[in-house]
Amino acid sequence: MSTWKRAGVSLTAVAVVMGAAGCQDGDGGEKKKAAGSSQSAVQSQGEITKVIQAAYKKTSDAKSAKVRMTMTMPAGMEGGGTMEMSGVQGWDPGLLDVTMKGSMLTAGDPDAPSQMRMVMVDDAMYMELGAKQAAEMDGKRWMKLDLKAAAEASGDKELQKQMTGSLENMNQDPAQQLALLLGSPSIKHLGPEKVDGVEAQHYKGTLTFKEMLDANKAFEVLSAEEREKLVANVKKAGIKGYDTEVWVNEDQYPVKMVVGIKMPQGTMNMTANYSDYGAAATVQAPPAKDTFDLFEMLKQLEGAEGGAGLDG
Repeated sequence: MSTWKRAGVSLTAVAVVMGAAGCQDGDGGEKKKAAGSSQSAVQSQGEITKVIQAAYKKTSDAKSAKVRMTMTMPAGMEGGGTMEMSGVQGWDPGLLDVTMKGSMLTAGDPDAPSQMRMVMVDDAMYMELGAKQAAEMDGKRWMKLDLKAAAEASGDKELQKQMTGSLENMNQDPAQQLALLLGSPSIKHLGPEKVDGVEAQHYKGTLTFKEMLDANKAFEVLSAEEREKLVANVKKAGIKGYDTEVWVNEDQYPVKMVVGIKMPQGTMNMTANYSDYGAAATVQAPPAKDTFDLFEMLKQLEGAEGGAGLDG
């Protein structure tokens, strides 16, 4: 069962952190501001909007990029720790093929693999298991989690809404983050900085949770009542405002984004570096012979248990 728990924690981390409009815990890279930048170089609100809109258009059209990401969750949270991911990400359609490593995966489990490959394609997640877990599954080393199919099979409309939103959030692309930043009433230009040796301009904006909710298309599936309930629950949890930061290079592409969320347990962060925009992102599902479907397996187990009960 440790395999399923670890997979659940990993997916939760990806869904929550990648799906959140973020905040950084204070420095946000501002301390690294390039020498020589001055107030005179700071852009006007009109110029800022023009830059972010142009970056949104180019990023949206690019449809893919290489990504290097670090996520951290407070130790006080379930699955708290660090996860690093690197690989390729595509949007329209949503695709992921990344290798993950970090304490979120192992979580004190000596049998856990030190790293795990995760693939998302055709609305399904695939996670590559360690050798020990694969041996227990007749050598099948890939676990499939088809959340959308499971929700549809349940016949539960509310569950279907939640799963659809979660899938979109799992692969929230840099264009969506730029759209969120444009929704910030306090967006500002912090000046030039170098990111991975490349000249870029640094921008930062603050959003309340409600503003983030209104700007994030993944939440459009919620009814007005559901949105109000979500906002109330977030306030109850002690979550206040968000910040999101982006560094845009001279070619009008975001080369770095800082996303996260402040919580009573601490700050949950995601830092992503992007490169090679527009490079063809070919992501394929693992071979069927090497894959087992978690939900199909659970359905079979449930059926077997039901049959045993009738025989008894």
